[in-house]
Amino acid sequence: MQLSPAHHDERLSAPRSWWGIAALTGLACALTLLPLGTLPMLAGLVGGTALAALLVSSYGSARVRVVNGSLAAGEARIPVAALGEPEVLDAEEARAWRTYKADVRAFMLMRSYVPTAVRVEVTDPADPTPYVYVSTREPRALAAAIRAAQAVPATGA
Repeated sequence: MQLSPAHHDERLSAPRSWWGIAALTGLACALTLLPLGTLPMLAGLVGGTALAALLVSSYGSARVRVVNGSLAAGEARIPVAALGEPEVLDAEEARAWRTYKADVRAFMLMRSYVPTAVRVEVTDPADPTPYVYVSTREPRALAAAIRAAQAVPATGA
């Protein structure tokens, strides 16, 4: 089965260094419980590491997809018919749109460890959201998938 050009699927997983921090968090929990004995120390190591790993995994599980005529970014699902022309943002421009150019009404799926992004204006007049900002490691591919999905007629697939 070959995917259409309007398909894009990307997981914004956390960087490897964050997993090391999760392990160090478990070690810190273990050292905190060391005065209580070996068993509490081991419980702190396992529990602290597991909790930190769960948080890293949860934060790094965001997906960005273009499928079935919709842009799915995290929990949001936006029909591409309600979107304008996608704008590929390099690292500097993406930082600007995350900071001083940002609009509080915008939908933003940001990951600090992903330097590039795509910004797409929302053209639906009933939607108060001015634009969608999505962090992505493949901004050109995401923009191309959005354009391809917009080119597909609404009645056909």
